[in-house]
Amino acid sequence: MDTRNELLDQAEEFARRRGFDGFSFADLANSAGIRKASVHYHFPAKADLSFALMERYRAVFMDKLHAISAAEPMASARLLQFLNLYRQASDGGRSLCLCVALSVTQTALPKASLAELAAFHGDVIAWLETVFRLGQADGTLRHVSNPRAEAHAAMAQVEGAQIVARAAQDASRFEATIGTLVARSL
Repeated sequence: MDTRNELLDQAEEFARRRGFDGFSFADLANSAGIRKASVHYHFPAKADLSFALMERYRAVFMDKLHAISAAEPMASARLLQFLNLYRQASDGGRSLCLCVALSVTQTALPKASLAELAAFHGDVIAWLETVFRLGQADGTLRHVSNPRAEAHAAMAQVEGAQIVARAAQDASRFEATIGTLVARSL
């Protein structure tokens, strides 16, 4: 693996477990076994790192959503797989997905990173909207009235579920919070 990707991997892990403000370039250098100047070679400032992290995360996450769509013809299965992505990212209440970790530290992020974060949310909400529209059509999701509003609510629910679980360090909090979404699937 190349140094830049290794640094992104480690920075993502730090951000998800400690928050974006909870680690430094010195931490990255130590974890990668390189000098701090080498971190700055790849990412001149932490702002550059935040943008690179979010850009990569958005692409990887959207690939996962497209794979779910390709593998699952029914809306209920798609929604359950989506919930599983957030469940896995929560790691039993020990972690947050990167989008949540960066969302809670928005004041520290540059405009370019905030724009990438907003684009991520827009992409995921658009995908969820198609899932809820499909749920109306195939009848595998209960009580779908406004797919766009439902997509926004589902996004807020899964992100909030991660925060609640992380605060309590308790995976059952995540499950309790998403329970109404799970119950809608037939």
